[in-house]
Amino acid sequence: MRKMVLVIAVLALAGCGEGKGVDAQKTKPAVVSAPAATNGPQWDLEVRGETPQAVSDLSGWLIEHSFVSNVIMENGKTRILMGPFSSKAETEAKQAEVAAALARAKKQNVELLVLERPAAQ
Repeated sequence: MRKMVLVIAVLALAGCGEGKGVDAQKTKPAVVSAPAATNGPQWDLEVRGETPQAVSDLSGWLIEHSFVSNVIMENGKTRILMGPFSSKAETEAKQAEVAAALARAKKQNVELLVLERPAAQ
């Protein structure tokens, strides 16, 4: 019985003062603002591999090389998209950057397609 009381006392004391220094150390989460409404069309860059199994390989490779992408399911197909970009020229610049990185890594059979994003309804 004494041991149990001692354990409870130690646990209670260990919890004392908890949270005093923690609040000062915690960083406040960044406020994510809603994207501003755009007047023109938006563009995406689709990255396609030769086989469906390549989706995980490609997305992993993009992450390793600091390219931000999204993996989405659309009509039963998995797609890797980069974007949205505000202009076609910006999307084509990113396409050239990714193509150069793929060539340096000797990755073959990977398509990079510039797509216009459908307008939101």
